[in-house]
Amino acid sequence: MDVGLIGWRGMVGSVLMDRMRQSGDFKHISPTFFSTSNPGAKGPEIDGTPFVLRDAYDLDALCKLPVLLSCQGGDYSQRVYGELRARGYRGYWIDAASALRMNEDAALILDPVNRDVIDAAVDHDVRTYCGANCTVSLMLMALQGLFRAGHVEWLSSMTYQAASGAGAAQMRELVQQMRALGDAARSVLDDPASDALAIDRAVTEALRDAQFPKQQFGAPLAASLIPWIDRAVDDGQTREEWKAMAEANKILATKAAIAIDGLCVRVGSMRCHAQAVTVKLKQDVPLDEIQETIASANDWVRMVDNDKESTLAQLSPAAVGGTLEVPVGRIRKMKMGPEYLAAFTVGDQLLWGAAEPLRRMLHILREHGVH
Repeated sequence: MDVGLIGWRGMVGSVLMDRMRQSGDFKHISPTFFSTSNPGAKGPEIDGTPFVLRDAYDLDALCKLPVLLSCQGGDYSQRVYGELRARGYRGYWIDAASALRMNEDAALILDPVNRDVIDAAVDHDVRTYCGANCTVSLMLMALQGLFRAGHVEWLSSMTYQAASGAGAAQMRELVQQMRALGDAARSVLDDPASDALAIDRAVTEALRDAQFPKQQFGAPLAASLIPWIDRAVDDGQTREEWKAMAEANKILATKAAIAIDGLCVRVGSMRCHAQAVTVKLKQDVPLDEIQETIASANDWVRMVDNDKESTLAQLSPAAVGGTLEVPVGRIRKMKMGPEYLAAFTVGDQLLWGAAEPLRRMLHILREHGVH
């Protein structure tokens, strides 16, 4: 299968390339690599074969390929996708960006959750496939069993989203902020006689210094948090919060929309998004049945016992980063009543939240005979 790859050097694209190499995906496709900034330059080497980069704005070259996979971002998609389709391009477009997700002619892909929806879309000649929002994908991977069993009346998700969800420059700035705080507190930390208040004052002064590095985030993130992600939309939501209900229901192809809402917060984690969820069940379901329903939903969800030792060892970005596992823990019934469920989940948003559904979509197209 001939595949054009655009944006393969960015954050998501780099993770995608690593996964494709690890999984042997390049044995099954014939790749062409495109660049928006450096066409003609040396590209990656795949299994000993060097590649030269093509121009990502060369519509004639793009149109010749039956499958295009873009991790280049929404601006590129908005500029190029419409022009390709206007030229009559009938190939498959697979996109990591959010720009096309809610288009009527686009399907959202998260095949452990909605493989039936994806298969139906391919059979009905849908040609545009988009990876979904990272927190939405991770929430559905974690709680797929509850949705599939029809237990969810509504859901509130309070997110703790890593710097990597904002991009490589933001990850770099987070570490720069950490360094600045370490430098500011160094003399106090080196003094065994110093107290916690002195350390706090040094850190607070650094956070409020006009020279503190915050060009990317607009505010300190290290030793702090930012309870705002993306732009404002209606009803006081941010666009990141709006995506939860809109995209989850599109992924699940629900007949009656399930209400999903919450607050999205950026925290000082390098990688992995976590979510504290409140689920209103349609009826009282025994906790052991809920746990079994969640744990058996797919091959990657992992149940974590609701105790301190298990939680500290297994339910954090430090434990999960770089893996495909999606642990779910802190599960309990809430004081509001037996139909209210609390849970906490964490997952690598660069994998299930971004790169992994894209590479798996290539396999699905091959299974459907695309070549």
